[in-house]
Amino acid sequence: MTKNINISDNSNQKIATLAGGCFWCIEGAFSQVKGILSATSGYMGGQSKNPNYEQICTGKSGHAEVVQLVFNPKVISYQDILEIFFTLHDPTQLNRQGNDIGSQYRSAIFYHDENQKSSALNIINTMTESAMFDREIVTQLCSVDTFYSGENYHQNYFNNNPESQYCQAIVSPKLAKFRQTFVNRLK
Repeated sequence: MTKNINISDNSNQKIATLAGGCFWCIEGAFSQVKGILSATSGYMGGQSKNPNYEQICTGKSGHAEVVQLVFNPKVISYQDILEIFFTLHDPTQLNRQGNDIGSQYRSAIFYHDENQKSSALNIINTMTESAMFDREIVTQLCSVDTFYSGENYHQNYFNNNPESQYCQAIVSPKLAKFRQTFVNRLK
């Protein structure tokens, strides 16, 4: 299902679309952040029309697992969102995050306008110049494309499935670290 959100420039709502490995982790974290109005797991950046999870898992659709955020810029800035994003995944791993391997797990920022592109370039340059990581940052900067909402069972996955093996082993520890780091940003 395609989900295009139309938000005017004068609105108290903006959109950010991020890919940083499994969308369950990114969505689980951002859904707890003040100023994030919604976090929707989905797919973007590939050639397949109306992709589904099975197609994404093959790595042949070209799409990445993404989370599309609707946020209030008066509460949280795009820069703050990017800073959180870069703590939630390893931007030096090409086409993988931990045990999740394939181009669908790549690190990417899908910018919605030139201001977002500039902010993303600035934060990547700052992290590179400060040698924050031991390896080169491989996060792709891509113009926003059609967003395909993930299947219903992917939405709010961690909260709906906290006892699943993946959530226990991967998502839960990541979110615990996230909550400690960003305690002042939590809802």
